Amino acid sequence: MGITEAAAEYVSTLFQNNSGGHDAAHTMRVYHNAVAIAKEEPACDMEIVSLAALLHDADDHKLFRTENNANARSFLESQGVSAEKTEQICRAINSVSFSQNRGKRPDTAEGKIVQDADRLDAIGAVGIARTFAFGGEHGRSLESSIQHFHEKLLLLKDEMNTETARKIAEERHTFMVAFLKEFASETKQSGGNENET
Repeated sequence: MGITEAAAEYVSTLFQNNSGGHDAAHTMRVYHNAVAIAKEEPACDMEIVSLAALLHDADDHKLFRTENNANARSFLESQGVSAEKTEQICRAINSVSFSQNRGKRPDTAEGKIVQDADRLDAIGAVGIARTFAFGGEHGRSLESSIQHFHEKLLLLKDEMNTETARKIAEERHTFMVAFLKEFASETKQSGGNENET
């Protein structure tokens, strides 16, 4: 079994009891997004991109009480990954979080790709589904989940790092805006449109 396959198996076990949007299926979508973007970015290391994408939530502070990427490091060490490459992978992982990286762009090509890949999975049809799955798991009302679109999701289109991700994000953003307008119409609420263009 190759290291990429082993990482996919590892995260499948790690997230087997999670159904709130940060699960193995999310990780695999981010991985496939990252690989697709990386193919258009020749200046990147595909192995670092792949492993960082697969392990990007392995130590997410919302899910685990680990420090210094302990789960990711433990897996990489078990696979004989060099200390230097482990640091590069963890550096890319640490550039992904939206809340911890507001206003900052990753300083490596791999970090930019994995951040874009994760943010793409937060928007569009999948992003809508994940928002309500997470909201339901945490007792949020529909209206509270809708607010999340205005606070975060509608901003992501303009924060993509790569041209490939920007093109995908444009389509997914348009779909979210249409959804919010329909939701507002059906609930007779003002959907708020200051961030919707």
